[in-house]
Amino acid sequence: MRYVLALALLIPAAGLYGENLPDWFIPLREAVYEQNLRADDILHLFRRAEEAARETLSGAALHVALSRCEYMMGRACQEDGRKEEAIARYEKGIEWAEKALAIQPTAGAYEMLAGNIGQACLLKPTAWTMANGLKVEQNAKKALELDPRNATASYFIASRWVFGPGLLGNPQKGIRDMQTILNGQSDLQKNNFFDIYSAIGYAYIRLKKYQDALPWVQKSLEIYPTNKFAGGLLSQIQQDGR
Repeated sequence: MRYVLALALLIPAAGLYGENLPDWFIPLREAVYEQNLRADDILHLFRRAEEAARETLSGAALHVALSRCEYMMGRACQEDGRKEEAIARYEKGIEWAEKALAIQPTAGAYEMLAGNIGQACLLKPTAWTMANGLKVEQNAKKALELDPRNATASYFIASRWVFGPGLLGNPQKGIRDMQTILNGQSDLQKNNFFDIYSAIGYAYIRLKKYQDALPWVQKSLEIYPTNKFAGGLLSQIQQDGR
């Protein structure tokens, strides 16, 4: 089986998130998380970000940025059910991350290698997933060795406990690990908060603790109100938690 892929005070405004990604990347990320547009409608944002990356970056930093763009476009294709296109995007993202690492090992390169492999594991044949699944955590840990404050890498590691099926998961540990990322020791951006909040909500749903799940899911929807994954969690709480 494969991983399923894919909160207290509300975060009051996007301006308070620790945004340190380039301005030209943010519209692509927002469109992917908001899920208001189909992949074809997001493509121009991908191309704009890709072009800006090539104009402003070089070397390993450029390859990491291109890997990040492919990852986001892969997510958009995956959401549309365009499996083969999504796989191709993740494969290209893996390639760019590996090229970055060949130039200079950086936290960002390891992070994106982990992310693209993780998403590809959801779509590729079981044999490929079995051969590569452990690389997600391995590369995320390498990212944290270089940058202990890398929230996305920490999220990738905690995700196995939240989303892992059966004995491969441990929702209670996943909740603890996700909450640890919120303790101020990581550099959190807008999407990190959403990912963590919705993951905690999902973990509580797995435990059938619907009232515990509700505030976390509501907080995730405060960030991206139109996100279908979070909306689905809310519907599940409303239906099963009555």
